[in-house]
Amino acid sequence: MNDTLTVYPLVLAGAGHAHLVMLRRWLDDGYRPPVGTLLINPRSHAWYSGMMPGLLAGRYNVDECAIALAPLCQALGVELLEDRVTALDAANQIITLAQSGQQGYQCLSINTGSRPPMPVLNDGSIDLVPAKPFSTFYQSWLHWQRRGAPKRLGIVGGGAAAVELALALRKSLPDSELHVLCAKELLSGQAFGLMQRARKLLLARGVKLHEGTFIDQVKNGHVFVGGRPVQQLNALVLASGAAALGWYQDTGLVCDDAGFMRVTDTLQSVSSPEVFVAGDSAAHSGSQKSGVYSVRHGAILASNIRAALAGGAFVDYKAQKKSLALLSTADGGALMHYAGLTLAGKLMGKWKNYLDQSFMKKHRL
Repeated sequence: MNDTLTVYPLVLAGAGHAHLVMLRRWLDDGYRPPVGTLLINPRSHAWYSGMMPGLLAGRYNVDECAIALAPLCQALGVELLEDRVTALDAANQIITLAQSGQQGYQCLSINTGSRPPMPVLNDGSIDLVPAKPFSTFYQSWLHWQRRGAPKRLGIVGGGAAAVELALALRKSLPDSELHVLCAKELLSGQAFGLMQRARKLLLARGVKLHEGTFIDQVKNGHVFVGGRPVQQLNALVLASGAAALGWYQDTGLVCDDAGFMRVTDTLQSVSSPEVFVAGDSAAHSGSQKSGVYSVRHGAILASNIRAALAGGAFVDYKAQKKSLALLSTADGGALMHYAGLTLAGKLMGKWKNYLDQSFMKKHRL
């Protein structure tokens, strides 16, 4: 390692849900990480994805949807650096930042998330707006509010995020013709009852649904499937799942076929045990790319990073067999599915609001 580098005992890359939960757990337990611990995040606040649809629908203000990182870092003695990781050399334990250059580490935890996949071919004729990072998407939405919404707006994706965004944008951009384009069935893999309720709700709100539509090209103001034009659009929101960030595969860490970093049940890299990976960044057989799983990773990180730094027993992450699905419907209600039961209505919306507000209250100082 270059002797001129600053070497940090612990570097936390990204302020995703897993790192937020870990930091709060440390604070509650009275644990303080090593002096010189560094948290790197592009922004001073961490956005909570579960409340973004409510923000767009006018149910929350922007301050309610983000957590200031500085108070949490100060309480733990952690240095906060607003910057972005652009590269990692795992063999030499060096990370490269967009503004601050190269930094060394002894232990590293990565929770930098994912990005939506992009169309394979794109001539730039349609404004492409990734749904992540949420702070950037919010700025695009503000621009539409102030300068005029796209006449024809598409959302590519068929998961929970696409459904929630479509309903929120339907309410906040009433003059836009809105299309949802998904490669498979809407909410494919979810319970049939949830799929049916979501489909009916979108159609009832005037959202045009295109199922079995894998967008592979943007050309002349149209989206294409296999060389066939499907729909003319002015803007396209990308909410079609998770793609790895560009620097993941060049780290020297073992990655899966999609470019995400493989981890063991202790959330350590399978090739470099001094590196932990959580949330969407991680490839773990029992985890999915969703906030529910990222939050559960946080408790495992809180224990295992302490064990790596000071010695002690590691614990394994065991993915939950059942997970709760709560989809905001932009009218104060929500769609819910758990363990074979599907419900909808204002009571479900109140439950979702309670869970979201509780998460924010717990992790905000």
